Amino acid sequence: MTPASAPRQPSLLFSTARIFDLSLGQMLWSRRSVFLGLLVGGPVVLAVAVRVVFALFTVGVNVNRARVPGDVVFGVMMWLLYVRFIVPVLGVFYGTAFIADEVDDRTITYLFTRPIPRRAVLFGKYLAYLVCSALLVLPSAMLVFFLIVPTGGGSIAQAFPGLLTDLGMLVIGLAAYGAVFAFVGARVRRPLLIGLLFALGWEPTVLIVPGYLKRLSIAYYLQALVVHDVPQDSGPLVILQAFRESPSLVVALMALAVIVVAALWLAGRVVERREYVLEQ
Repeated sequence: MTPASAPRQPSLLFSTARIFDLSLGQMLWSRRSVFLGLLVGGPVVLAVAVRVVFALFTVGVNVNRARVPGDVVFGVMMWLLYVRFIVPVLGVFYGTAFIADEVDDRTITYLFTRPIPRRAVLFGKYLAYLVCSALLVLPSAMLVFFLIVPTGGGSIAQAFPGLLTDLGMLVIGLAAYGAVFAFVGARVRRPLLIGLLFALGWEPTVLIVPGYLKRLSIAYYLQALVVHDVPQDSGPLVILQAFRESPSLVVALMALAVIVVAALWLAGRVVERREYVLEQ
C-alpha cells in the first residue's frame, strides 16, 4: 500500500463525536449515575417535605416575624445544596473517572490503539458527562423550584427568569468542575480522593479565609452567577451572605471560561503524552 492510499486518521472532531456517542449510554446507565441520581434527588425530597409542612400547618420561614418568600428559600437551597455541594460532587465523581475507569477496567489499551487521537477519548467522555450530569441536575432543580417558590407568597411567574439563570449557572459549574477533575483524573493515579479534598475541603475553606486564596477556587467565580440574595438580619444567613464575596459577572464568566479551556487542554496534553501502565 502506497503512502498516498494509506488510511487517514479521523479528525479530532469526528473522533470526539464517536466517543461521545459510545460513552453517553454507558454513563447514563452506570452505577455511578444511579448513585448520583439518588444524591440529586435529596433536595427534591426536602422540597416535598417543606411543601407538605407548609400545606398542613400553614407556616413558613420567618425572619424578624416576616414570612420569607419561597423564591428566597429556593435561592438559599440553590446556593447551599447545588452550587456548594451537588455540582462539585458530580464533577469529582464523573471527571476523575474519564481515564481512571478505563485503566481500572483494562480497556485503556484498546481505546488508545484505535486510529483516533488520544485526547478525543477524554473530550468525548467530557461531553457525555456534561449531557448526563445536566440530565440529573437540571430536572432536580426545576422540581425544587416549582415546589418551593409558591410557598410564602412567592410567584412562579416573577421568579421564572431567575430559574433560567440558575440552570445556566449549574451547567457552567458542571463544565468547570468536570474539566478540572478531568485533568486530575488524567494526571493522578488515584484521583478521587484528591478531587474530594479539593471540592469539599479546599474550596469551602478558602472562601471564608480573608485574602487572595479564594481566587484559586472555582466556587469563588461560580457564586458570582448566583442571582439570589439571602434575607437581611436573618441570623446564620447573615454569615452566609458575608462569605459571598465575589468578582463581577464579566470577570467571573471570563475566569470560568479560561478554567474550562485550560483544564481541558492540559488534560488532553497529559493523555497524549502519558504512558498508562496496567497493574497485573
